[in-house]
Amino acid sequence: MSTVKIAELLREAAARLPGEEARHEAEQLLLHTLGVERAWLFAHATDAVADADRQRFELLLQRRAEGHPLAYLVGRRGFWTLDLEVNVATLIPRPETELLVEQALARLPADDMVRVADMGTGSGAVALSIASERPLATVMATDVLGPTLAVAVKNAQAHGLENVWFRRGHWYTALGADRFDMIVSNPPYIAADDPHLQQGDLRFEPPPALASGADGLDAIREIIGGAHEHLVPGGWLLLEHGWDQGQAIRELLEQASFVEVQTVQDMEQRDRVTLGRLAV
Repeated sequence: MSTVKIAELLREAAARLPGEEARHEAEQLLLHTLGVERAWLFAHATDAVADADRQRFELLLQRRAEGHPLAYLVGRRGFWTLDLEVNVATLIPRPETELLVEQALARLPADDMVRVADMGTGSGAVALSIASERPLATVMATDVLGPTLAVAVKNAQAHGLENVWFRRGHWYTALGADRFDMIVSNPPYIAADDPHLQQGDLRFEPPPALASGADGLDAIREIIGGAHEHLVPGGWLLLEHGWDQGQAIRELLEQASFVEVQTVQDMEQRDRVTLGRLAV
Protein backbone atom coordinates (compact mmCIF):
# COMPACT_ATOMS: atom_id res chain seq x y z
CA MET A 1 0.00 0.00 0.00
CA SER A 2 1.27 3.46 -0.91
CA THR A 3 1.84 5.95 1.89
CA VAL A 4 0.54 8.83 -0.24
CA LYS A 5 -2.73 10.18 1.13
CA ILE A 6 -5.69 11.32 -0.98
CA ALA A 7 -5.37 15.00 -0.05
CA GLU A 8 -1.66 14.99 -0.84
CA LEU A 9 -2.18 13.21 -4.13
CA LEU A 10 -4.77 15.78 -5.21
CA ARG A 11 -2.51 18.72 -4.34
CA GLU A 12 0.35 17.25 -6.33
CA ALA A 13 -1.91 16.41 -9.28
CA ALA A 14 -3.50 19.87 -9.42
CA ALA A 15 -0.04 21.45 -9.50
CA ARG A 16 0.78 19.47 -12.64
CA LEU A 17 -2.27 20.58 -14.61
CA PRO A 18 -2.63 23.98 -16.30
CA GLY A 19 -5.49 26.41 -15.98
CA GLU A 20 -8.00 27.55 -13.39
CA GLU A 21 -9.79 24.19 -13.45
CA ALA A 22 -6.71 22.18 -12.42
CA ARG A 23 -8.03 21.22 -8.97
CA HIS A 24 -11.47 20.32 -10.33
CA GLU A 25 -9.97 18.22 -13.11
CA ALA A 26 -7.65 16.40 -10.71
CA GLU A 27 -10.67 15.57 -8.54
CA GLN A 28 -12.66 14.30 -11.52
CA LEU A 29 -9.83 12.02 -12.59
CA LEU A 30 -9.43 10.63 -9.08
CA LEU A 31 -13.19 10.14 -8.65
CA HIS A 32 -13.18 8.18 -11.90
CA THR A 33 -10.19 6.14 -10.83
CA LEU A 34 -11.62 5.24 -7.43
CA GLY A 35 -15.27 4.97 -8.50
CA VAL A 36 -16.51 7.14 -5.63
CA GLU A 37 -18.56 10.31 -5.11
CA ARG A 38 -16.94 13.69 -4.45
CA ALA A 39 -18.02 13.80 -0.80
CA TRP A 40 -16.09 10.59 -0.23
CA LEU A 41 -12.82 12.34 -1.06
CA PHE A 42 -13.30 14.83 1.74
CA ALA A 43 -14.38 12.19 4.24
CA HIS A 44 -11.34 10.08 3.39
CA ALA A 45 -8.77 12.80 2.72
CA THR A 46 -6.20 11.18 5.02
CA ASP A 47 -6.63 7.68 3.61
CA ALA A 48 -3.68 6.19 1.75
CA VAL A 49 -4.14 5.44 -1.96
CA ALA A 50 -3.59 1.88 -3.12
CA ASP A 51 -0.65 1.43 -5.47
CA ALA A 52 -2.82 0.11 -8.31
CA ASP A 53 -5.19 3.08 -8.02
CA ARG A 54 -2.29 5.50 -7.91
CA GLN A 55 -0.84 4.02 -11.09
CA ARG A 56 -4.16 4.24 -12.93
CA PHE A 57 -4.58 7.81 -11.75
CA GLU A 58 -1.06 8.68 -12.89
CA LEU A 59 -1.80 7.45 -16.41
CA LEU A 60 -4.95 9.55 -16.61
CA LEU A 61 -3.14 12.56 -15.20
CA GLN A 62 -0.38 12.26 -17.77
CA ARG A 63 -2.86 12.08 -20.62
CA ARG A 64 -4.74 15.12 -19.31
CA ALA A 65 -1.47 17.04 -18.98
CA GLU A 66 -0.80 16.17 -22.64
CA GLY A 67 -4.12 17.76 -23.59
CA HIS A 68 -6.49 14.80 -23.90
CA PRO A 69 -10.03 16.01 -23.11
CA LEU A 70 -11.21 15.38 -19.58
CA ALA A 71 -14.57 14.13 -20.88
CA TYR A 72 -12.90 11.39 -22.91
CA LEU A 73 -10.68 10.35 -20.01
CA VAL A 74 -13.59 9.88 -17.61
CA GLY A 75 -16.06 8.86 -20.33
CA ARG A 76 -18.81 11.21 -19.16
CA ARG A 77 -20.09 14.74 -19.65
CA GLY A 78 -23.09 16.48 -18.14
CA PHE A 79 -25.49 18.24 -20.51
CA TRP A 80 -28.84 19.85 -19.72
CA THR A 81 -30.14 17.60 -16.91
CA LEU A 82 -28.48 14.45 -18.21
CA ASP A 83 -25.23 12.62 -17.51
CA LEU A 84 -24.05 11.30 -20.85
CA GLU A 85 -21.50 8.75 -21.93
CA VAL A 86 -19.02 10.13 -24.46
CA ASN A 87 -16.02 8.71 -26.27
CA VAL A 88 -13.74 9.53 -29.20
CA ALA A 89 -16.56 8.67 -31.64
CA THR A 90 -18.63 11.60 -30.37
CA LEU A 91 -18.24 15.32 -29.98
CA ILE A 92 -18.01 16.50 -26.39
CA PRO A 93 -21.32 18.22 -25.49
CA ARG A 94 -20.75 21.89 -24.63
CA PRO A 95 -22.77 24.27 -22.45
CA GLU A 96 -23.44 26.67 -25.33
CA THR A 97 -25.33 23.94 -27.19
CA GLU A 98 -27.95 24.03 -24.43
CA LEU A 99 -29.19 27.21 -26.13
CA LEU A 100 -30.26 25.04 -29.07
CA VAL A 101 -32.31 22.92 -26.66
CA GLU A 102 -33.82 26.01 -25.02
CA GLN A 103 -34.91 27.47 -28.34
CA ALA A 104 -36.36 24.15 -29.46
CA LEU A 105 -38.37 23.70 -26.26
CA ALA A 106 -39.73 27.25 -26.54
CA ARG A 107 -41.36 26.22 -29.82
CA LEU A 108 -42.54 22.74 -28.86
CA PRO A 109 -45.81 22.57 -26.92
CA ALA A 110 -45.64 20.30 -23.91
CA ASP A 111 -49.13 18.88 -24.48
CA ASP A 112 -48.87 17.98 -28.16
CA MET A 113 -47.57 14.85 -29.91
CA VAL A 114 -45.03 16.61 -32.09
CA ARG A 115 -42.30 15.00 -34.18
CA VAL A 116 -38.71 16.22 -33.95
CA ALA A 117 -35.57 15.19 -35.84
CA ASP A 118 -32.07 15.79 -34.51
CA MET A 119 -29.62 15.30 -37.36
CA GLY A 120 -26.01 14.52 -36.50
CA THR A 121 -26.93 13.58 -32.95
CA GLY A 122 -23.48 12.54 -31.71
CA SER A 123 -23.83 11.46 -28.08
CA GLY A 124 -27.55 12.23 -28.31
CA ALA A 125 -27.24 15.34 -26.14
CA VAL A 126 -29.78 17.51 -27.97
CA ALA A 127 -32.23 14.76 -28.92
CA LEU A 128 -32.32 13.22 -25.45
CA SER A 129 -32.65 16.57 -23.71
CA ILE A 130 -35.65 17.45 -25.86
CA ALA A 131 -37.15 13.98 -25.37
CA SER A 132 -36.75 14.23 -21.59
CA GLU A 133 -38.57 17.58 -21.48
CA ARG A 134 -41.29 16.68 -24.00
CA PRO A 135 -42.40 13.12 -23.22
CA LEU A 136 -45.28 13.33 -25.71
CA ALA A 137 -42.91 14.18 -28.53
CA THR A 138 -41.38 11.58 -30.80
CA VAL A 139 -37.74 12.34 -31.47
CA MET A 140 -35.68 10.80 -34.27
CA ALA A 141 -31.91 10.99 -33.73
CA THR A 142 -29.64 10.36 -36.71
CA ASP A 143 -25.95 10.07 -37.36
CA VAL A 144 -23.88 8.86 -40.29
CA LEU A 145 -21.50 6.79 -38.15
CA GLY A 146 -22.53 3.54 -36.48
CA PRO A 147 -20.17 3.77 -33.48
CA THR A 148 -21.39 7.29 -32.79
CA LEU A 149 -25.05 6.31 -33.01
CA ALA A 150 -24.38 3.39 -30.66
CA VAL A 151 -23.32 5.84 -27.94
CA ALA A 152 -26.54 7.82 -28.36
CA VAL A 153 -28.62 4.64 -28.16
CA LYS A 154 -26.82 3.65 -24.96
CA ASN A 155 -27.45 7.06 -23.43
CA ALA A 156 -31.15 6.88 -24.26
CA GLN A 157 -31.39 3.47 -22.64
CA ALA A 158 -29.51 4.64 -19.56
CA HIS A 159 -32.04 7.44 -19.03
CA GLY A 160 -35.08 5.33 -19.87
CA LEU A 161 -36.12 7.55 -22.76
CA GLU A 162 -38.50 5.51 -24.87
CA ASN A 163 -39.76 8.36 -27.09
CA VAL A 164 -36.51 8.48 -29.09
CA TRP A 165 -35.63 6.28 -32.04
CA PHE A 166 -32.52 6.17 -34.13
CA ARG A 167 -31.54 5.95 -37.77
CA ARG A 168 -28.16 5.85 -39.44
CA GLY A 169 -27.50 7.90 -42.54
CA HIS A 170 -26.12 11.08 -44.05
CA TRP A 171 -28.39 14.01 -43.18
CA TYR A 172 -31.76 13.62 -44.93
CA THR A 173 -31.10 10.14 -46.24
CA ALA A 174 -31.64 8.96 -42.68
CA LEU A 175 -35.09 10.59 -42.54
CA GLY A 176 -36.52 8.78 -45.53
CA ALA A 177 -39.88 10.21 -46.51
CA ASP A 178 -40.81 11.29 -42.98
CA ARG A 179 -41.82 14.86 -42.16
CA PHE A 180 -41.37 16.64 -38.85
CA ASP A 181 -42.68 19.59 -36.88
CA MET A 182 -39.10 20.55 -36.10
CA ILE A 183 -35.61 19.73 -37.29
CA VAL A 184 -32.66 20.64 -35.08
CA SER A 185 -28.97 20.19 -35.75
CA ASN A 186 -25.58 21.03 -34.33
CA PRO A 187 -23.73 20.23 -37.56
CA PRO A 188 -20.04 20.68 -38.37
CA TYR A 189 -19.52 24.40 -39.00
CA ILE A 190 -15.80 25.14 -38.69
CA ALA A 191 -13.83 26.10 -41.80
CA ALA A 192 -11.53 23.29 -42.90
CA ASP A 193 -8.40 25.42 -42.54
CA ASP A 194 -9.33 27.03 -39.21
CA PRO A 195 -6.27 26.90 -36.92
CA HIS A 196 -8.50 26.22 -33.91
CA LEU A 197 -8.87 22.65 -35.17
CA GLN A 198 -5.28 22.10 -34.02
CA GLN A 199 -5.88 23.50 -30.55
CA GLY A 200 -7.35 22.29 -27.27
CA ASP A 201 -9.98 19.55 -27.19
CA LEU A 202 -10.67 19.95 -30.91
CA ARG A 203 -7.41 18.13 -31.68
CA PHE A 204 -8.93 14.91 -30.30
CA GLU A 205 -12.55 15.15 -31.47
CA PRO A 206 -13.78 13.49 -34.70
CA PRO A 207 -12.89 15.83 -37.62
CA PRO A 208 -16.04 15.05 -39.69
CA ALA A 209 -18.15 16.39 -36.82
CA LEU A 210 -16.21 19.66 -36.70
CA ALA A 211 -15.23 20.97 -40.14
CA SER A 212 -17.42 21.53 -43.20
CA GLY A 213 -15.85 23.04 -46.28
CA ALA A 214 -13.89 26.21 -46.96
CA ASP A 215 -16.24 28.49 -45.03
CA GLY A 216 -17.69 25.93 -42.62
CA LEU A 217 -21.15 26.17 -44.15
CA ASP A 218 -21.30 23.18 -46.50
CA ALA A 219 -23.37 21.01 -44.13
CA ILE A 220 -25.63 23.91 -43.19
CA ARG A 221 -26.32 24.66 -46.85
CA GLU A 222 -27.26 21.03 -47.40
CA ILE A 223 -29.54 20.99 -44.35
CA ILE A 224 -31.33 24.19 -45.33
CA GLY A 225 -31.60 23.08 -48.95
CA GLY A 226 -33.39 19.83 -48.08
CA ALA A 227 -35.55 21.02 -45.20
CA HIS A 228 -38.65 21.75 -47.30
CA GLU A 229 -39.09 18.06 -48.08
CA HIS A 230 -38.95 17.00 -44.43
CA LEU A 231 -40.79 19.73 -42.51
CA VAL A 232 -44.54 20.05 -42.25
CA PRO A 233 -45.96 23.47 -43.21
CA GLY A 234 -45.15 25.82 -40.34
CA GLY A 235 -42.36 23.55 -39.12
CA TRP A 236 -39.18 24.93 -37.56
CA LEU A 237 -35.54 24.51 -38.50
CA LEU A 238 -32.97 25.33 -35.80
CA LEU A 239 -29.21 25.32 -36.38
CA GLU A 240 -26.26 25.86 -34.08
CA HIS A 241 -23.30 27.60 -35.70
CA GLY A 242 -20.18 29.68 -35.19
CA TRP A 243 -20.11 33.19 -33.73
CA ASP A 244 -19.53 34.86 -37.12
CA GLN A 245 -21.99 32.88 -39.25
CA GLY A 246 -25.36 34.25 -38.16
CA GLN A 247 -25.86 36.71 -41.01
CA ALA A 248 -24.87 34.21 -43.68
CA ILE A 249 -27.27 31.59 -42.32
CA ARG A 250 -30.13 34.07 -42.03
CA GLU A 251 -29.63 34.91 -45.68
CA LEU A 252 -29.62 31.22 -46.63
CA LEU A 253 -32.89 30.65 -44.73
CA GLU A 254 -34.55 33.68 -46.28
CA GLN A 255 -33.43 32.61 -49.76
CA ALA A 256 -35.06 29.25 -49.03
CA SER A 257 -38.35 31.04 -48.23
CA PHE A 258 -38.23 30.55 -44.46
CA VAL A 259 -40.04 33.14 -42.35
CA GLU A 260 -39.62 34.39 -38.77
CA VAL A 261 -35.87 34.05 -39.29
CA GLN A 262 -33.73 35.15 -36.38
CA THR A 263 -30.40 34.57 -34.68
CA VAL A 264 -30.16 34.03 -30.92
CA GLN A 265 -27.02 34.86 -28.98
CA ASP A 266 -25.45 32.80 -26.23
CA MET A 267 -24.50 34.00 -22.75
CA GLU A 268 -21.31 35.56 -24.13
CA GLN A 269 -23.39 37.66 -26.55
CA ARG A 270 -22.20 35.69 -29.54
CA ASP A 271 -24.41 34.50 -32.38
CA ARG A 272 -25.05 30.82 -31.66
CA VAL A 273 -28.42 29.56 -32.98
CA THR A 274 -30.24 30.66 -36.12
CA LEU A 275 -33.76 29.48 -36.86
CA GLY A 276 -36.62 29.89 -39.24
CA ARG A 277 -40.11 28.61 -39.91
CA LEU A 278 -41.37 27.01 -43.08
CA ALA A 279 -44.12 29.16 -44.49
CA VAL A 280 -47.62 27.67 -44.24
